[in-house]
Amino acid sequence: MKAAQLTKYAKNYQLELNEIDVPTINDTEVLIKVKEAAVNPLDALIGTGSLRLMHHYQLPQTMGNELTGEIVQLGRSVTQFNLGDSVYTRLPFHQIGAFAQYVAVDASAIAPLPSNLDFKTGAAAALTGLTAYQGLHEILAAKSGQTLFIPGGSGSFGQMAIPIAKALGLTVIVSGNAQAKERTLAAGADQYFDYHTQNYWELLSDVDLVIDTLGPAELEHELSIIKPGGQLLSLIMGPNGAFARAQHMPLLQRILFGLNGRKLDQQAKKAGVTYHFIFVRSDGQQLRAISKLIEANNIVPAVDSKSFDLTEVNEAQAYLANGHPRGKVLIHFDDTVSD
Repeated sequence: MKAAQLTKYAKNYQLELNEIDVPTINDTEVLIKVKEAAVNPLDALIGTGSLRLMHHYQLPQTMGNELTGEIVQLGRSVTQFNLGDSVYTRLPFHQIGAFAQYVAVDASAIAPLPSNLDFKTGAAAALTGLTAYQGLHEILAAKSGQTLFIPGGSGSFGQMAIPIAKALGLTVIVSGNAQAKERTLAAGADQYFDYHTQNYWELLSDVDLVIDTLGPAELEHELSIIKPGGQLLSLIMGPNGAFARAQHMPLLQRILFGLNGRKLDQQAKKAGVTYHFIFVRSDGQQLRAISKLIEANNIVPAVDSKSFDLTEVNEAQAYLANGHPRGKVLIHFDDTVSD
């Protein structure tokens, strides 16, 4: 089969299209024929070597974190799925490989494709859905009655996070562009700020929880609106010592992550806020819970109209980085790439 592989960590890395064996499965795994694979910023973090402190992949490494596909082989112990089932998944971080025609993955990491999604829209749901679910349920331990603010939450993450937050009983406030206002309010947001005309930090205060999607440049503003004892969860600012401890990392990594995140921790502490970082793990049971919310709220993740196949994987990654896509960028698998 063909697979897009990382052969060298580099700032301007390029993936190589190689011919490799179709993976064999063990008793608890399934073999998936990939239909769509999503391109994510996470791929670039891996390819540039930015995440080597967390996990050093043995190169060459087939890339890709998120996919939809059809089960074509079942391990002997797998009973909750059948041949031909349509599924979606965020692959385990240590066993990525969505940019390939076939993927072997433990059955515990996958879930049936939501009934209102197809292979394309389903490929845009797993990673953002799990990010929102784990962030709100596990890291922030959000409680009914609290207020959540998502700066820059009008995109794909907010689309998944808003209904999950509302199901927990939260008041949800979002900032974003004017074009996304009605869509975001229709998804369940209680209040919306147009960042072109409104400065949320001049209008908000005493917020319990903030989920950051914008990065370090926004930190001062985000901290200023959180009440003492509140929490800030960032998707992109970077890990700290608490993250390393929660991940049960070895002592050296805990020390290094602690040093790396010390400035963030100090700024948060000065504001009376707890800082968190999230790195999303695979979890099929959580995906099933997310599927119920997707179906109940008829959530259909946005997918960019530009189409790529596996031979164009580097172009797809460049487009994600610089092309201003309107929705998830996908790698489509069909007869254009032979088995």
